[in-house]
Amino acid sequence: MEKTIAAISTGMVPSGISIVRMSGPEAFDIADQVYHKKNMQPCDTGKKPLFHKMKSHTIHYGFISDGKNDIDEVLVSVMKAPHTFTGEDTIEINCHGGMLVAKKVMEILLKKGAKAAEPGEFTKRAFLNGRMDLSRAEAVIDVIDAKNEFALKASLSQLKGSVSEKVSKLRDEILDEMSFIEAALDDPEHYDLGGFGEELQEKIKPVQAEIKEMIRRADYGSVMAEGVKTVIAGKPNAGKSSLLNILAGYEKAIVTDVAGTTRDVLEVPVMLKNISLILMDTAGIRDTEDTVEKIGVDRAKEALDEADLILYVVDSTVGVDKEDQKVIRSLPESAKVIFVLNKTDLASGKDVNVDLKEYNGREENNVVCFSAKTREGLTELEDTITSLYNAEELTYNDQVVITNARQKALLFETEEALSMVITGIEDGMSEEFLVVDLMNAYTALGKIIGEEVGDDVVSRVFEKFCMGK
Repeated sequence: MEKTIAAISTGMVPSGISIVRMSGPEAFDIADQVYHKKNMQPCDTGKKPLFHKMKSHTIHYGFISDGKNDIDEVLVSVMKAPHTFTGEDTIEINCHGGMLVAKKVMEILLKKGAKAAEPGEFTKRAFLNGRMDLSRAEAVIDVIDAKNEFALKASLSQLKGSVSEKVSKLRDEILDEMSFIEAALDDPEHYDLGGFGEELQEKIKPVQAEIKEMIRRADYGSVMAEGVKTVIAGKPNAGKSSLLNILAGYEKAIVTDVAGTTRDVLEVPVMLKNISLILMDTAGIRDTEDTVEKIGVDRAKEALDEADLILYVVDSTVGVDKEDQKVIRSLPESAKVIFVLNKTDLASGKDVNVDLKEYNGREENNVVCFSAKTREGLTELEDTITSLYNAEELTYNDQVVITNARQKALLFETEEALSMVITGIEDGMSEEFLVVDLMNAYTALGKIIGEEVGDDVVSRVFEKFCMGK
């Protein structure tokens, strides 16, 4: 029999209320031992209410006692299995906020037989008891960890079952084809496999296309949920640190007239019109003999290789020189680039044109004229950034947005298996071999929702959860 678990589900900080949660077969019995109504003595066990007899999903006013003294005045929520989050009998004690009160209530429950819950153990029990699949369980922690509106909407969609429904539908389509092949192999007299390869290819290609689209949206979704890694790069003294301070809204980076002031990568999270940016100010990129500055330049180049977005700052009083051109040509193709022509207030009308196509063959050419001193061009820069990362590109009703790395890896496995099916059909392989690849695709999709996953995978998923959830 599963042990009854308990945990403080709210933060251990001064607050209006704290919630101590308890779930398991002995939750009601333990609650009976520590709770009493007003005007009853803690030791008056004969008159104490039995939570087993109370109606489910009701709240009861009273006191928590250690058997001698009252600890706190509380409200106790009673929820009976199976209609609870975990699928088990559940008690939630709403006590006064603060570290001491909640801790004392928790200590009493543990003395009466409850076990301290592991991180994520309540949600793990919900999964093991069939209350939710693994994709929805993972969405629980994603809701808690959501950094912006996009991440919250995507996580809530997953929590409601969008991933589960989509994956189950695709698995059913694959299962239908596997079932037909198995039946035909077992009973060739009644099932004809003649020309089946072409029919299978026509049915599998749309499934593969849906998987590829889910992967594409996963790439976009993970960036939007985690934050766009935005590297501010350029030559020394171009105005990179000034730009970081303006976008951050406070003086994070040191700004001087001395070139090469920034020697390391400064990182600042910023919200820009509901889009999360992880701003990184880097050392000015140039050839240098200074040992410390050289380390900073190397780190700047490493940051560029991992960037989702690059704000390349150019001193418009100087223009794009050979050093700029050398860096621009080496910018990673995977990142979006915006050229920020800074110090336009000092450029005296000089026309500084930057053409991405001229230096590295990019199709887009995003250039913004800007002045860190007057802030002219700031709105245009913000609009340009948000246009590149338009959260409205993805809707939440008819499209599934996966933001989970484990699930994304399994989508890649699925797509690879389906590619092998199509290749096998084109190479004229027999159905016995095709069904193996179909099964691999079916299994990979099943792992997304928690079917056929090992205990080690389940444990790894839930160990990332906070305590009490």
